[in-house]
Amino acid sequence: MSVYNFVSGKANGIMKNCEIILAGFGGQGILFSGKVIAYSGLKAGREVSWLPSYGPEMRGGTCNCHVVVSDSPVGSPIIPDPDVLIAMNRPSLDKFEMDVKSGGFIIVDSSLIDRDTTRDDVTFVKIPATEMCHEAKLGNLANMVIAGKLIKETGLYTLDEIKEGLKKSVPPTKAALLESNMKAIELGYTY
Repeated sequence: MSVYNFVSGKANGIMKNCEIILAGFGGQGILFSGKVIAYSGLKAGREVSWLPSYGPEMRGGTCNCHVVVSDSPVGSPIIPDPDVLIAMNRPSLDKFEMDVKSGGFIIVDSSLIDRDTTRDDVTFVKIPATEMCHEAKLGNLANMVIAGKLIKETGLYTLDEIKEGLKKSVPPTKAALLESNMKAIELGYTY
């Protein structure tokens, strides 16, 4: 992996601090995957913020959340220029693509997004997350597949760290879903 030098801090192929926008349709698990990423940071001893945007979006419109992971206190949860964009639908790619910092990452679900980025100054990662979930009989866990790909590409967390964040995020009443979510993360990580 090449060495990046984001303002937010990435060195030696491992991103220490990261500002992430996750975006897609309501119902795709955008807010949940953002929560998993934030809890993973807490479990790894970092400062985090998680700012969801929901409301009418929960009925099928677009939704997004901002996640900041840092080694120092987070000054603002609002991210005008993210290091990473995770886009799970085309409207989200269209909306946030130009905001990503030069040298950043755009990770998309290529099962649902039919175009590449127009930028040549970012790392563009396509993963057919929705299709992979259907083939692996993992239901609607494309968000977790992409979370696995995120940590593989950026080095933000280890696989064990994100699994700890997942354990913290899944409520006891849904503990039966923990194993399938972990499988989805591993699927994205190894893609």
